[in-house]
Amino acid sequence: MSNMIKQLFKNTFHSSQSHIHHPGKPDYKAMAILVVVALSLSLIKYLGDFKFAVTFLSQIGLNYTALQLEDWCTIHPNAGFNRLFWWVSNVIVFYLIPPFILIKFVFKDAFSAYGLSLKGAFKDYKLYLIMLLVMIPLVLYFSRTQSFQQRYPFYDLQEGEPLFPNFILWELIYFVQFFALEFFFRGFMIHGTKQVFGFYSVFVMTIPYCMIHFGKPFPETIAAIIAGVVLGVLSLKSRSIWMGVAIHYSVAITMDLCSLYQKGIL
Repeated sequence: MSNMIKQLFKNTFHSSQSHIHHPGKPDYKAMAILVVVALSLSLIKYLGDFKFAVTFLSQIGLNYTALQLEDWCTIHPNAGFNRLFWWVSNVIVFYLIPPFILIKFVFKDAFSAYGLSLKGAFKDYKLYLIMLLVMIPLVLYFSRTQSFQQRYPFYDLQEGEPLFPNFILWELIYFVQFFALEFFFRGFMIHGTKQVFGFYSVFVMTIPYCMIHFGKPFPETIAAIIAGVVLGVLSLKSRSIWMGVAIHYSVAITMDLCSLYQKGIL
């Protein structure tokens, strides 16, 4: 396995370095991408918090909208789900819409150039399976810890509440969120900056990817560094994010189900 990963890194490094632009020329595309990444992450951090969003809407004169949002996220019978929906909607919107606008209307590139192509999507599938086989036992182990059970699943089932409809609906929305996340980090960021950074675009991407895990259990944050690098290299090599979406969501739903099992809900 170690030789397989070493060879993957070596081959990807040499192939990606050959396409780097001349270092003396400014690359405005990479500049725009990195600014949009910073802006999107900032908007998610602040507007994804409904309390900040309520205050912000009030400050710009949208008092009625602010009151509606506050009621929807606090006193509505389904307030717990609504708060999650508000957060995940912001994540999906700001991971997808600003990059899509930039790619379509500014760069005028094909989305397939940013990891959305199905061609080559299943290259190195064995490595993805190995990652999954490594991750599942770790998830099973850490699911017994209190910090894990306090964090997962994001949608906190009430006592006696059935899985359908809220939990099932949440898991479906959760999948869309993982697609958006993989596109943003392993698609937009890596394939948009590889002409400047080459192989090192993977490591540039891994920094903000690790940081969005701050506040989660410590082992998960450390694992995010490893996952960010490996999934980034695989995306760079295959030019596709789809296997990354599959493994990311597979691990996530396993985490949720293990947590429910440890809590005695399943």
